[in-house]
Amino acid sequence: MLNQFVLLLPFLLSCLFHVVMVAGRGRLVNGGFTPETNPFTPKASLVRYWNKQIQNQSPGSAFLLSKASPLTAVASATFAKLASQNSLPDRLPDFCSAANLFCFPDLGPTLEKHSDDVKFSVYDQRNFTNYGSHPGGADSFEKYSQDGNVVTDSFRRYSRDAAGHDDTFTGYADNSNVVDESFNTYGTSATGGSDEFKSYQSEVNNPTSRFTAYSDNGNGRTQTFKTYAHDGNAGSGQSFTSYGKNGNGAPNEFASYGVSSNVIGSDFSNYGENANSANDTFKGYGGDGNVPRNNFKNYGASGNAAVDTFLNYRDKANAGDDTFSSYAKKSNSQKVDFVNYGKSFNPGSETFTGYGKGAEGNKIGFKTYTKNSTFKSYAKTGVEFAKYNQSRLRDGKTVNRWVEPGKFFRESMLKEGTLIWMPDVKDKMPKRSFLPRSIVSKLPFSTSKIAEIKRVFHARDNSTMEGIITNALTECERSPTIGETKRCVGSAEDMIDFATSVLGRSVVVRTTESVAGSKEKVMIGKVKGINGGKVTKAVSCHQSLYPYLLYYCHSVPKVRVYESDILDLKSKAKINHGIAICHIDTSAWGANHGAFVSLRSSPGQIEVCHWIFENDMNWAIAD
Repeated sequence: MLNQFVLLLPFLLSCLFHVVMVAGRGRLVNGGFTPETNPFTPKASLVRYWNKQIQNQSPGSAFLLSKASPLTAVASATFAKLASQNSLPDRLPDFCSAANLFCFPDLGPTLEKHSDDVKFSVYDQRNFTNYGSHPGGADSFEKYSQDGNVVTDSFRRYSRDAAGHDDTFTGYADNSNVVDESFNTYGTSATGGSDEFKSYQSEVNNPTSRFTAYSDNGNGRTQTFKTYAHDGNAGSGQSFTSYGKNGNGAPNEFASYGVSSNVIGSDFSNYGENANSANDTFKGYGGDGNVPRNNFKNYGASGNAAVDTFLNYRDKANAGDDTFSSYAKKSNSQKVDFVNYGKSFNPGSETFTGYGKGAEGNKIGFKTYTKNSTFKSYAKTGVEFAKYNQSRLRDGKTVNRWVEPGKFFRESMLKEGTLIWMPDVKDKMPKRSFLPRSIVSKLPFSTSKIAEIKRVFHARDNSTMEGIITNALTECERSPTIGETKRCVGSAEDMIDFATSVLGRSVVVRTTESVAGSKEKVMIGKVKGINGGKVTKAVSCHQSLYPYLLYYCHSVPKVRVYESDILDLKSKAKINHGIAICHIDTSAWGANHGAFVSLRSSPGQIEVCHWIFENDMNWAIAD
């Protein structure tokens, strides 16, 4: 047996040397690997797979390889085994850290108490429990969790039973990427004092806040939300459940809330229920927003002598939907004013169900409301409707603000010397890596298995992570449009397989070189048409928000692909190298597509071009 091993040893060593050199050759040709690299890591495995499947060496392959899993050979094998045994949830923090995934930290409850005033300025992702539950004083959160990638904070029993205690949140979680904050039993049974949220979650990519049993049973405590969720993008929005319930004389002000935000939703459930002399003001709420959605359920029900004011609410917004269910139901002497409500530039909708029903002595006024308002089972007395706004406003310039300048353009703009506005091509997703195929193939990925996926990634019910997972799966399972071939991929090997199945094995992957020139007017330099500038087919891959790096890849027929130098407007120096794709056939696109809004056209009438953004990819047949 030993003699046989000695005879085989030179052969085994040559095989090992060949494997190592293949990984090394990946560095010489594609980048990222040296002859010393462990040949059994996911990265080395991907290099071998690339060399096997792709017939030419693409200059963009280094970019694709940079997305490979950073796991070591041992870690990859360990986590693959755990995945096959459904045991990954037990090691999720280790898995997320080692594999470079996007995960929320687990913030467990604590019984620790804090009796002194605190000024927080640098702590991130912390569980704040039992703070501020003492008489007088103040806690200040200033420039807290700013510029973060993933921000998760939990405020539980904060300022509970306090007297005259002030809390201030200024510049909280601004400019962050994915934010998830929970305020549970915050300010409950507190007397006096105030809460101020100022410049809270502004310019956040995926903002979510939950206020549960907030200020319940409070007495004379003031809450103010100013410039809250300004310029936010998507996200689950804000949830106020049992807010100010059974409160006494508590004024709440939402000023400039959700202004200029993109698809932000707010839920107000059991807000101000059974409250006495509540005073709520919504001023400039959801104004200038894009498709804002707000839901008021059992708001002010059974309240006494409350005053609610909606002033310039959803003004100049683009579409949007609001629902008022059982609003001010069975209340006493409640006064509600809707002034300049819902004057959106594109038609939205308002639904008032059971509004003021069973109430006594109420006064409800609607001034300048919209054509698409529906009133069901509302109070027959005490409700005044004035200035029914039958005409809808269509100011093209204002509507266009929701289609970023330069995001879509005509093919004729791709000529040397043309001045063009460059959109923001910066990748706003959390930084993540692909999973090795050996792991991702063992993880559930289907809306029918969402409970299993939530268990793997510790996603609580109604949490931000649950919403992220659901949205990604829904989009991945959406039926393809006419002529579209699509697939969601969570490993680089799966992406290679999809691209080569559509285009063949002689392919090139490209991406825009950098973000230079974003949100500026630039000059087009030298332009080259891929495949001779002929109409061809290509595969584009766009990131989806998910715990691991996930791409939505799709191929549509009849496109032209270009690469172009991008020049500084003043110096004419090259600052970027962009990849653009032009869709020649747009007949199957929706009439409300942003491209037609910005270019003032309709489906099938024009071609539409756009840049490939940072970290997105375009695959094309090699020239």
